[in-house]
Parts: sequence; C-alpha cells; structure tokens
Amino acid sequence: MQIPEQVNNLLDMLESAGYEAYVVGGCVRDSIMGVTPHDYDITTSALPEETERVFSGMKLIETGLKHGTVTVLSEGCPVEITTYRVDGEYLDSRRPESVSFTRSLKEDIARRDFTINGIAYSPRHGLVDEFGGAEDIRRGVIRCIGCPEKRFREDALRILRGLRFAVSLGFDIEENTAHAMLDNRELLRNISVERVFSELSGLLTGRNSDRNIRRIMSRFRDIFAVIIPELRECFDFEQHSKYHFLDVYEHSLMAAENAARISKGCENRLALTLAMLLHDIGKPQCFSRGEDGEGHFYGHAKISADIADTVLRRLKCSNALRERVYAIVKYHDIQMTNSDSLIRKHLSKFGEQVYCDIALAHAADDLAKNSPYRGRSDGYFHIVEQAHRLAAESCFTLKSLAVDGKALCGLVPPSPLMGETLKYLLSGVIDGAFPNEREFLLQEAAKYIAKRNKL
Repeated sequence: MQIPEQVNNLLDMLESAGYEAYVVGGCVRDSIMGVTPHDYDITTSALPEETERVFSGMKLIETGLKHGTVTVLSEGCPVEITTYRVDGEYLDSRRPESVSFTRSLKEDIARRDFTINGIAYSPRHGLVDEFGGAEDIRRGVIRCIGCPEKRFREDALRILRGLRFAVSLGFDIEENTAHAMLDNRELLRNISVERVFSELSGLLTGRNSDRNIRRIMSRFRDIFAVIIPELRECFDFEQHSKYHFLDVYEHSLMAAENAARISKGCENRLALTLAMLLHDIGKPQCFSRGEDGEGHFYGHAKISADIADTVLRRLKCSNALRERVYAIVKYHDIQMTNSDSLIRKHLSKFGEQVYCDIALAHAADDLAKNSPYRGRSDGYFHIVEQAHRLAAESCFTLKSLAVDGKALCGLVPPSPLMGETLKYLLSGVIDGAFPNEREFLLQEAAKYIAKRNKL
C-alpha cells in the first residue's frame, strides 16, 4: 500500500514514541481495490494527550478531542488521528452515551460498521484484518462486523451507509446484514434529516451509481420508503402504457440510473439524478385509462414537482438544489425540438443550465421506456449542443439587449410603453427576427412606438 509521505511521517512519529499506529478504514479499502484514496485516517494506541505531545511542534485541531480525535495539519493536509476506543451504550440509534479508550486495536476495530472498513495497515506491520474485510472486498460483499442487529441499533444511519457502499462499490449485501437492515429500517426516523439526505445524495452520485441504483433501491425499497414515504404509492403501480415496460417505481429507478450515467463527472449530477428519481412520483394520483385501455397521467409533471418540493423541504436540502430539481421535474415532459427559435424561447424562460437539465431529463426518461422510444434520446443530446451554441451567441434577457431604457429616452418617455417596447425588441431577437444590434433595434423601436401611438 502506497501512503503519502506526510501521512507516513505521522505514523513514524507515533511509532518512534512507542505507540502503535495504523491507517484505517476507507483509505485501506480503496487501496486494496486499486483506487487512490482521497484522505487518510490514523488510529493509534496513544491517548489524546499523548498524541498531542508527539505532535506538539505541529498545528493541531482539537474539535474531536472528547471522542479521542486530534487533527494534525501535515504539510497543509489535515489528518485525523484517533485513539483506539470502545463505544458505550447507544440509546438513541445515533451516538454512544460515552466513549472509553483502549490499547487494543482489535477492540477498536470491533466497534466499527462493516468488515471492508475494518482493515488497518502500517508499513511496519502490514495489514491487520481481524474480521475478514479483505476477503469480503474480493467477494464484493458488504457485511457487518459482529452482530448486524446490534450495529444498526447502535447507529441506524449505518443502514444507508451500507447501501451507499453497495451502490458506489458495486457490491452485494450479505444476507444477515440485509435482513437486519430491513428489520431495523424504522430506526432511520431517529436520524437527522440532514445526515439522511447526505447519505442519499452519496448513493445517487457514487462512482458506480449509474449501474447500481436500480439494483439496490429495488431490493431495499422498503428502506427508501421510510426516507421518502411518497415513493410507496409508486411500488408495483403498472402504467398500462405503450411507452412503458416497467411500473412507476422501477421506471423511476432506471431513469435515475440513466441520469447518473449521462451526467457522470458533471456538476448537475445530483440535481438530475434526484429529479429523475422523483419525476413521476405524482403519477399514481392522476392515473386514468382510456377506452382503449391505455394508461394516462394528465398533469402528473406539476403534481410530481409539488411532491418533490415537499420531499426536499422535509429533507432540508439547499434551496438552490430544491429549486433546480423542481424545475426539472415540472418541465420534464414539455415539447422539445431542434428548432432554433423554440430553443431560444426556452433558454429565455429557463436559462441555459436548467434548460439543458430538462433536455437531459427527456433523454434519461426515454432511455427507461420501451425500445421504440429509446432512440429519441440522441435528439435531446443534440438539443443540448444547440442550446450551448445559441446561448453563447444570442441574447435572452433585457440585460443582454443592445439597447436599454436610456437608449429609448429620445423616442419615448419612461412609461409602460417603454417597457413594452423593450420586451418587443427582446422577443424579436429571441425569435431570430432582429439582430441584437443597437442601430437596428432603435429603428424597430421607433416603428413600434409610432404604431402604438396611432392606436
């Protein structure tokens, strides 16, 4: 295992002072899987005050001191160093009532969540794997350390954390662990919604979410119904539609998976994937069937957007993300064509960012439908390209218009007619009828004002 020099130096300093020290957790797991870790955590037999003495010449952050954690800034890089510990009793399914320190690495590892996160390593001693984590990584399995029931009763958020790992790593959930997750799902109500939403976000945007959202969220759907009860109505809700081969819930999962793939590496990944998870959540409320038996969901986009807004407010996500998801869901089924004129109008209404999100939502949606309709997705990717081109070369707001109220003062005094004239000019530019050039627009303004004055 390759450890950055500054982290290796911290291990050496602790060991030279007579203490055990290992990197532990996600950095070891990722290294075994051939993935470069983003950060490193150290666990040590040194008590917190002993750790502080070892690093007395360095900048220390003591925010986690009562839980045994000292953060050391090594060459500007923060590294958490935590004393081996044993957790006390858990009474609220969130945090231990007390923490006691131990000199035993095995006791420290035994309190952790999953075997894949319970492997320690030091350059001097190699891997320490008391609970078979390396073998579980090889097999691609998420398994609790010790009794799964106990692990989830201690901290119910571990249920979502395990599902996030399964999606991100592409692993399966070991059967006893899976049963305990499902049996203890109601304990998630004890967890703060902020922590719940953070895990859900990580699940939807993990490195392999584009291949594993449906697999995990389908098998463990009763857990996700605790987080978002509104999803339950979508379970097994047949659409009876020529467009669809999946029920509402499974279609939404497939669309979310498509969104994660389409937006991989992009800043809009969470907004788009979350929107596709929720884009049809209102369908059961507005289902009807025609005389031919075909299913219809008139008005479902607006209803789904309102439900999505309620869900995201309850989960306390940021206003910016909530508003972006709301717009994508509300307009995910609007008509879209490759007409420059229509794209300009949509860019004016939605802005470039949200309009492109809506186009990608169309693509993700179609890719989760019957095969004749999947081929339409390429057209939406072309619309996104057109939108970027038009946005770069066109004017969509009064602020970008080549004339303003001051330029029109010689033609019309400040008045409702001035505002009306500016909107008329902007509409002409958006439609492609007028170039966004000052002299041309002033001439058109004069014509428009003269015409209006004659009425």
